[in-house]
Amino acid sequence: MSHPEPSLLETGRGQKLAYCKSEGGPVTVIFLGGMMSDKQGAKAVFLEGVCRNQGWGYIRFDYSGHGSSSGNFREGTIGSWLGDVLSIIDHLSEGPLVLVGSSLGGWLALLAALARPGRVKGLVCLAPAVDFTERLLPSILGQELMKEMEEKGEIQIPSEYVDKPYIFTKALFDEGRDHLLLDGPINLDLPVGLLHGMKDTDVPHWISEKIMARLAGGDKRLVLLEGAGHRLSSPAELEQIKTLLEDVVEKAAP
Repeated sequence: MSHPEPSLLETGRGQKLAYCKSEGGPVTVIFLGGMMSDKQGAKAVFLEGVCRNQGWGYIRFDYSGHGSSSGNFREGTIGSWLGDVLSIIDHLSEGPLVLVGSSLGGWLALLAALARPGRVKGLVCLAPAVDFTERLLPSILGQELMKEMEEKGEIQIPSEYVDKPYIFTKALFDEGRDHLLLDGPINLDLPVGLLHGMKDTDVPHWISEKIMARLAGGDKRLVLLEGAGHRLSSPAELEQIKTLLEDVVEKAAP
């Protein structure tokens, strides 16, 4: 399958976001990747093929500081990456949308749906790392590294997913507190599909269970995969994503 050449969207914040877009209808699917992932990832490219086969519109893109987009990763926060998502929604898409968010992208997808309730008609969240700066990383990093980050402003942690280390900044944690979702109801009334591996050691599946409990309305479904980890990129796991997306689009399409 041939892929469209990346284009650039200049945002009001001075960033240039790299994206690939395929036209179609009656909905457009937008893929939101994970931290330090990009639009060339397995899930992003796989879903492009799914959407083309179905005739749906599709957009995959890089957050600022990621992939081919401009910006410094160190300066990224939940709010700035959410701003990237909203720029893509507002300037590159029309009509009803279904957002597919992976890991960090799952958190951003829920936030974007709350920010654009008239546009976002369905969500698929894959191992969504909702509130990870508050509920996951402090215990994973431990007191010493958290103290080092407070003192130095950032820490670097090796990643098993990419060659570069994860860079966690104090600003990421501090600003993340403005976007927490799991302390109260998530007021969305739309179809939501959640997919999570039960052997996910990065984002435990209780996060998705908590999201299910916090969603205030709408058609919601959680699929737990017994042997799956965080990547959700094996052929069988990609087929599970396809099935879940088809179900959500069917319910969300006008």
